[in-house]
Amino acid sequence: MHRVASSGSNGGSVRNRKEKKLTYVLNDGNDSKHCAGVNCLDVLKSSVSGDQSYLFTGSRDGTLKRWAFDEDASFCSATFESHVDWVNDAALAGESTLVSCSSDTTVKTWDSLSDGACTRTFRQHTDYVTCLAVAAKNSNVVASGGLGGEVFIWDIEAALSPVAKPNDAMEEGSTNGLGNSQPVTSLRNVGSSNNISVQSSPSHGYAPTIAKGHKESVYALAMNDAGTMLVSGGTEKVLRVWDPRSGSKTMKLRGHTDNVRVLLLDSTGRFCLSGSSDSMIRLWDLGQQRCLHTYAVHTDSVWALACTPSFTHVYSGGRDQSLYLTDLATRESVLMCTKEHPIQQLALQDDSIWVATIDSSVERWPAEVQSPEKVFQRGGSFLAGNLSFNRARVSLEGLNPPPAYKEPLMTIPGSHPIVQHEILNNKRQILTKDAGDSVKLWDITKGVVVEDFGKISFEEKKEELFEMVSIPSWFTVDTRLGCLSLHLETPQCFSAEMYSADLKVSGRPEDDKINLGRETLKGLLGHWMAKKKHKPKPQALTSGDVLSVKDTKKNLNASKSEDSSAGNDPVYPPFEFPSISPPSIITEGSQGGPWRKKITEFTGTEDEKDFPLWCLDAVLNNRLPPRENTKLSFFLHPCEGSNVQVVTLGKLSAPRILRVHKVTNYVVEKMVLDSPLDSLATDGASVSGGPQQLFAGNGLLTPGSKPWQKLRPSIEILCNNQVLSPEWSLATVRTFIWKKPEDLILNYRVAIAK
Repeated sequence: MHRVASSGSNGGSVRNRKEKKLTYVLNDGNDSKHCAGVNCLDVLKSSVSGDQSYLFTGSRDGTLKRWAFDEDASFCSATFESHVDWVNDAALAGESTLVSCSSDTTVKTWDSLSDGACTRTFRQHTDYVTCLAVAAKNSNVVASGGLGGEVFIWDIEAALSPVAKPNDAMEEGSTNGLGNSQPVTSLRNVGSSNNISVQSSPSHGYAPTIAKGHKESVYALAMNDAGTMLVSGGTEKVLRVWDPRSGSKTMKLRGHTDNVRVLLLDSTGRFCLSGSSDSMIRLWDLGQQRCLHTYAVHTDSVWALACTPSFTHVYSGGRDQSLYLTDLATRESVLMCTKEHPIQQLALQDDSIWVATIDSSVERWPAEVQSPEKVFQRGGSFLAGNLSFNRARVSLEGLNPPPAYKEPLMTIPGSHPIVQHEILNNKRQILTKDAGDSVKLWDITKGVVVEDFGKISFEEKKEELFEMVSIPSWFTVDTRLGCLSLHLETPQCFSAEMYSADLKVSGRPEDDKINLGRETLKGLLGHWMAKKKHKPKPQALTSGDVLSVKDTKKNLNASKSEDSSAGNDPVYPPFEFPSISPPSIITEGSQGGPWRKKITEFTGTEDEKDFPLWCLDAVLNNRLPPRENTKLSFFLHPCEGSNVQVVTLGKLSAPRILRVHKVTNYVVEKMVLDSPLDSLATDGASVSGGPQQLFAGNGLLTPGSKPWQKLRPSIEILCNNQVLSPEWSLATVRTFIWKKPEDLILNYRVAIAK
């Protein structure tokens, strides 16, 4: 503790640009499961892999997975991780290229038969990319649409071809998954270097064809097999038809009264099926430019369609949680099955259909794809009218027939997404509740579940775990991906400290302060630091990037040299992250593009420029940026009516985490009793006189060696007339006892007991 001097300049420099943040994503248990809703499905039967069939899924957890099948079982054979937000759609182009799009505004290509290698990232979209379309017989042609109203048509072969010198930079994801920045008008070469460069003009790179015309968001795309016709739909409630080769619009079709959510084209491109939020399915003849039939099958939004190869029957699902099969010619419909969640996507495989919902599981149901009339022979069919309120009335009146199938053929289970969370006061643990009502306690500095409480009351457990402790918020959290995403930004992430004794860190003095943010970063980058082939060299900083450290922290870092490598600075056990289900890091590359990667997949050869500079400076050089609120000011006065000596008149300052017992020791060190002890007695206790003495928290100290028997005087520290626990910190006292914006006022008195 020390006296507070007059306020002055903070000193140091401030960065001119906005700092990049670092996010780490925690998963519990089996990493082979999706932990959020599955938005997209596609099936591949590849001759390259010996006619092995695969199912590809894309999820709101930001990953794609490849599923292989062994008799009646399925298993995850690869996870594709590079997107940093929801995967909204995925499509297979040819035998080995998987294309995906995401709310992170990117379109990515992958080697679908690899172990998860991203081969290219396209960044032309300015908003969420919601949908894709692929030409079945011209696998080079892929279209993407999004909320920005943009529709791009890509020639995948041209886009993936090298467009620069062989020694130029590689695109994100080809090996290490870092640095995927991309200007709107150009793409980068896939080369062999781990460094990243950007083509300066579109003439040196590939640019997609743009289909201009949408004024609002695009939610659905469909393309014929040859890639000569593209249909788009969205919030404008119309269908637009394009020539993908030129990007020119050929027609506009009206009929839906709400958002167009899904589209299908037959192989020739003549007939089109559309599903809308108006609950209707429409069949269009594009040659005649008119709607042939309207099918009132669903009672709510239609989100998913799948058609038989002959384009005679359509499977449909949506918000009403029901899967229907409809004969497009006779308008006869049958309820195939019902789900517990809205249906997001459908994919046909042999004589079955895969169904994905906003739940994280995927199910395979019988479908009789080759002979769909067999389903109608089971009975229970109805005639699909052309007015949606008729279907709604039937549903309300309970006249719906029972579903044709009650149990799926196969289920690929997922993990329940987190739906509720609470950061505990210790700022190291988070209590969560998932969609299955399971309550768990996480330690975010280790990335593990400390305890699984099962299905109990979240609110009651939160109250039970309450601690009277105050630690600054050094991270933020969200569960958008269905799991915990922890966000670290400077300088806030370095604002929380704890004593090594409280963290049970051995090998350090018990009152040594440990910065939670820095040590967590060390744990996250521990694998990378261990893999580094040589000691990192200091970064060359621009004038706007210079970091400044307050002189008040010099004593904390005195034992460490300025250029010490973090590879020699151990990761303490409270901050070691697991190698099983390890967290993923999300941050922004040197050129401005976000990337995502498991911490155990770092090779040590990654470019340091692809990590935030403040992060590396803290981990590699043990330099922290200037921070606020690391200390707390207070006054220390004798209790009113007490005869104890005044030990200080001015304002004091101490670390926020300083314990009350340290304040007690400070009072004892400053106090010299000039009056007899009996004049200082409290609560009616009397003490005989003696030489000058000091009172400590554990009894009576004397300058001589003669013991004072039967007397155990002590100093009590109070705030708002409440005696404080010796283990409370100053921050805790201010938050829970003082509860005022003014400087904290502490009082002390002598308590003597026989």
